[in-house]
Amino acid sequence: MDRSPDEIRGALEQIRAARGFVLPHHGAMAAALPELHASYEAMYRALTLEQRHLAPLEKEVVWLAILAACEEPVGTHHLHKFRMAGGDDALAAAVFRLVGWAAGAARYACIAAHWQGQFPALPAAREYLQGCDALIEGSPLAPGLARLALLGVHTACEEIWGLGVVLESAYALRVAEPQMAEAMSLAIWPRGVNRFVKATAAWLDLLQSGRVTPSPAFRAWAEVAGQGAFKPPV
Repeated sequence: MDRSPDEIRGALEQIRAARGFVLPHHGAMAAALPELHASYEAMYRALTLEQRHLAPLEKEVVWLAILAACEEPVGTHHLHKFRMAGGDDALAAAVFRLVGWAAGAARYACIAAHWQGQFPALPAAREYLQGCDALIEGSPLAPGLARLALLGVHTACEEIWGLGVVLESAYALRVAEPQMAEAMSLAIWPRGVNRFVKATAAWLDLLQSGRVTPSPAFRAWAEVAGQGAFKPPV
């Protein structure tokens, strides 16, 4: 489907009207890949604009954490949305501290995998989570929302050990599973669907381990057999 110059200009102005800005890739898709452009816009609306399980401020806290963790200069409109949703400097400071701590999750993963026997009184998962909570103590960032932010960060950064620890902790804090799923899904935008695939595989392993009690919907997911990577036919 070829578009005329006027149709391309119109498509880009529709984006500007909806978002307040136009990025270069919008134009490239509008000019050369109109079908992809239409699908892209539909996914963007579903993933980032429509309200689902996270309240507006909750969603922007997760966005702020993901963008900071990915050192991502693109997406700064979410900083504006964070402010518009009620986020202030105190909340942002707590998010940034949490993101900085989350960058060290791989070190705790190493302790868990190789040194735990030498430090039995210091379970790596507990120590990691206590460090997170100490950093946000007295701040506007509640522990449950901090777990959602960490789920987004660990999904985006492909930190699977940290993700598993935080998922289990989120269940203990009774964070709603749909909120967890939405927080993790936001990483698709800056980091691609493969990070989300790997993160949900870790979640599936946790559900099947019996260490958490899923809701009926998530139990149904866990009970479906044969989930995993493609295997060539023999």
